[in-house]
Amino acid sequence: MDFSFSDEQNQLRRTVREFAAGEISPHVMEWDETAHFPAELVPKMGELGLLGVIFPESYGGAGLGYVEYVIVIEELAAVDASIALSVAAHNSLCSNHIYKFGTEAQRQKFLPRLTSGKMLGAWSLTEPGAGSDAGGTRTVAERHNGAWVLNGSKTFTTNGHSAGVCVAMAVTGRDKGSHGISAFLVEQGAKGFRPGKKENKLGMRASETSEVLFSDCVVPAENLLGKEGEGFINSLQILDGGRISIAALGVGIAQGALSAATKYSRERKQFGKTISEFQGIQFKLADMATQVEAARALTYRAAWLADRGDTRHTKESAMAKLFAGEVAVRVSSEAVQVFGGYGFVKDYPAEKFYRDSKLCTIGEGTSEIQKLVIARQLLGTR
Repeated sequence: MDFSFSDEQNQLRRTVREFAAGEISPHVMEWDETAHFPAELVPKMGELGLLGVIFPESYGGAGLGYVEYVIVIEELAAVDASIALSVAAHNSLCSNHIYKFGTEAQRQKFLPRLTSGKMLGAWSLTEPGAGSDAGGTRTVAERHNGAWVLNGSKTFTTNGHSAGVCVAMAVTGRDKGSHGISAFLVEQGAKGFRPGKKENKLGMRASETSEVLFSDCVVPAENLLGKEGEGFINSLQILDGGRISIAALGVGIAQGALSAATKYSRERKQFGKTISEFQGIQFKLADMATQVEAARALTYRAAWLADRGDTRHTKESAMAKLFAGEVAVRVSSEAVQVFGGYGFVKDYPAEKFYRDSKLCTIGEGTSEIQKLVIARQLLGTR
């Protein structure tokens, strides 16, 4: 078993780290305060290959794997989890759904624009009344004059305001249960399609999270994504990869919080010496670092399994997402404690890591849902 990274992977890490330091870090506080999504970064990230990490070069992608994808998300999240979240939703949800289940015509039409950063992608599954119970979807799609007409609404859609294309789930056969939900490619500007309320969030404020609304929204027949009735089943497969990205997000947040706390402990003086010299602080940092490394190991193992492609990695992805998400919350909480009073004010980074971390225990399946997924995999139940 090889735990080392290749020269190319190490170079990728350096490239993303330098990009984050130069293009993101100087603006983190401003973007967070104003809840501003920096759309100007999208083409820049496209040029670096960050928006098509896991897709073949034939579609404009970087032709890399999930291990490299985790590197990208981790490094971005260590600086600003908002940007990492937007990149993750674009890659592993929207673009990946098109790549895995789209026709060749759909891939050729959308993927080159998505991977280059000429278009941002969104993915809409959650509804006001269908969160963890995604099977309770109420948005409907009906055939009319050779097209599909969608009615309903989605919530908590990342990139919902800026996306050029949204992959949306809608009911096409109410009596068919989980096999009665289909996926559709809804393009920006489509009649009857518009973004709704943009959420005012606790954390990850520079990432757009909004409603998307369908009112007699006309979608061409060729924009059915995958087989009719298989949208929900396909979504569960997409979430295997999506959970790896949220695990990477958690690792990045935890690493960012740990690095900030370690640096601060060497600078802050109390009782005539730096607080890093006190055993109480040393023990906190040691526990934080151990948890980060454990989360990282689970996450990269899940990514490695995803790259092998010869087996489902549902259990491992859920484990990584569960553990890394909870670690992000614990480690960022301890970082606030290391900063003391300054950890509670916005002039220092600890409080933002703490606010951002909580989404990792909620998004793409709560911690409780991950435990259900893991248990069902262990017990061989559905």
